[in-house]
Amino acid sequence: MNLHRLDLVSLSLFNLIVRSGSISKGAALANLAVGAASKRISDLEATVGSSLLERHSRGVTPTVAGQALYRHAQRILSDVDQLTAELSDYASGMVGIVRLWANTSAITQFLPADIAAFANANPGIRIELEEQNSSEIVLALFNGRADLGIFADRTPAMGLFQTKYREDRLVLVAPRDHPLAARRSVRFEEALEYEFVSLSKGTSLAERLQVEAEALGRPLKLRIRVRSFDAMCQMVAAGMGIAVLPSLAVHALVRSLHLRQIALPDAWAHRELLIGLRDPNAVPRHVRPLLDHLCGAHAV
Repeated sequence: MNLHRLDLVSLSLFNLIVRSGSISKGAALANLAVGAASKRISDLEATVGSSLLERHSRGVTPTVAGQALYRHAQRILSDVDQLTAELSDYASGMVGIVRLWANTSAITQFLPADIAAFANANPGIRIELEEQNSSEIVLALFNGRADLGIFADRTPAMGLFQTKYREDRLVLVAPRDHPLAARRSVRFEEALEYEFVSLSKGTSLAERLQVEAEALGRPLKLRIRVRSFDAMCQMVAAGMGIAVLPSLAVHALVRSLHLRQIALPDAWAHRELLIGLRDPNAVPRHVRPLLDHLCGAHAV
């Protein structure tokens, strides 16, 4: 078996045939004659040394080997599409692409303005920004899927280089008719008397609340978990509980939903957002300007 003989046209054709469930439909989508498409599939089966399609009166379905090839073909073709787009950028004068992963707190509070300022000054560098949980960001940096990452302090960083990006302040968010709503400041221990709305498991904010509740020897009464700050505020407004959120990230939501922000005097409510990367001494030339820009952002 010599898989180096696989060609992209045949992989794309096979992908279309599996998706459409028909050799004739797949051929039409690939702008090939049915005979030419059948020949390519036969050659593909000869190359891999196994039957890839089960033919029946209603069309075709992939065999076990065909299912495996289909999964890999999707990834290969996706990578080729990304490569084509990237090379097209370079051909049009693009200097480089920076893969930046960041958590929700960074994206909702600070990154839009920072990235806009950088993009205006560096039109030849394109930033691909992906929003992820802090733990996922660390893994992406470690395995090379991201060039730079921004995540919350306390996130296990597996030996990555870390430097400060920004600081934020966590506050308690409650409905205006909640028993705590009239307070200007509430210790987290007092808030634990009430039910909470939280982010999904695995997020740095959800983990922080769980750790702090356990340190106090108190249960965290979780009523519901959701996936965004917006959904958390909506749930708080609906009376599903109170929440701990970054102040700047939810300022507009708190006003529009007529909620209350209450200060948390606990030391852990003051957080740092960190920039992480694998090796500060081996930063690609096109990544270095963004790193320097973000590292200087907290001083602005």
